[in-house]
Amino acid sequence: MKRENFSRKREAILQKIRGSHIHPTAEWVYQELKNEYPDLSLGTVYRNLTRFKEDGTIRSLGVINGQEHFDGELNAHDHFLCVECGQILDLARPAFLEESIEHLEKTGNLVVRSYDLLLRGTCPACCKKQKQ
Repeated sequence: MKRENFSRKREAILQKIRGSHIHPTAEWVYQELKNEYPDLSLGTVYRNLTRFKEDGTIRSLGVINGQEHFDGELNAHDHFLCVECGQILDLARPAFLEESIEHLEKTGNLVVRSYDLLLRGTCPACCKKQKQ
């Protein structure tokens, strides 16, 4: 019974990450699930997120503003961080970056296995607020 409960918690953690477009932190996942799973601990969330990262089920965006953020969307895309409000937005991967990677591989005798791009600036909502 305890093992089944653990599996349900693990699945719930994974679904929270996959179902979110805000690139959540472990603390956010914990807060979202603690009412449904009162015996869930923050440590359990962290352990499962680490496991999901290691097996490639989710990816880490790294530590942003002091907390690690996660992404359940594994297709090739990059991110934009608003330095005003902290929102992280998904960006389609521009073709020129793929061409740059190919050029680096050819001219630098490199093999690029992956890359992550994080642009920083001001999101549309914060730009609008600043203009008002």
